[in-house]
Amino acid sequence: MVRRAAACGHEVVGTATTAASGHRILDVRSRAAVLALLSGVRAEAVLNLASRMDDWAVTADGAAHVAVGARGARLVHVSSDVVHGGRSRPYTEIDPPDPKGRYGSAKAAAETAVAAVDPGAAIVRTSLIIGSDDSQHIRLARDLIAGKRPGFLFEDEIRCPVHVDDLAAALVELAGNDYPGVLNVAGPEAISRAGLGRLVARQDGIDPAAVPTGLTADANLAPRATDVKLDSSRAYGMLAVRFRPASESVRAGG
Repeated sequence: MVRRAAACGHEVVGTATTAASGHRILDVRSRAAVLALLSGVRAEAVLNLASRMDDWAVTADGAAHVAVGARGARLVHVSSDVVHGGRSRPYTEIDPPDPKGRYGSAKAAAETAVAAVDPGAAIVRTSLIIGSDDSQHIRLARDLIAGKRPGFLFEDEIRCPVHVDDLAAALVELAGNDYPGVLNVAGPEAISRAGLGRLVARQDGIDPAAVPTGLTADANLAPRATDVKLDSSRAYGMLAVRFRPASESVRAGG
């Protein structure tokens, strides 16, 4: 995001949790810290990408802190498809959250807080972020294929992966307009996690049959959404970004 915004000519202040990143250190769990930083920066636009799967305070409370601190600026908040519980039909922007797990509940709570504080904010629901070797989803597939960790990829968990550069471009564009409310911003290709793993295998020159696969019911996990497809046609119609399908994004990421 920082690289994309800077390349577009914006003056950017990035934040992170450690000094090693080279960005400003910020703990979004601290309301005082968030307010102090945003008061000092006086940004024209604020993009909140902060999230941590096992930490409600980061994901939900942090979003509320950023929304309060960003008053007067254009706010773009990044949410997730995990706010949905799963169904065969794609989800549009008017579908309300119906999360199954704690992380999805935290992301839904974050959306509620942001919309309450700033009704004009853009709330971007996205999906699996790929297109880079840094992607946790690409790393997971490679680790499972190599036997570095136990488990398997689900044949029945469907998502619409988005290339990281496409998502970054969309967020920068949204920071410069006044679109209010929820916007689905995901890739145009619905694919299972197992199918994504097979794309990674092919890109790495490995037989796709080497990808360990199974069903969510076999994993003995807490309840989780399986089929969550985001209908991003509104974003495709209004944004200048060309969104790449997963098959192209994995090749680009290698």
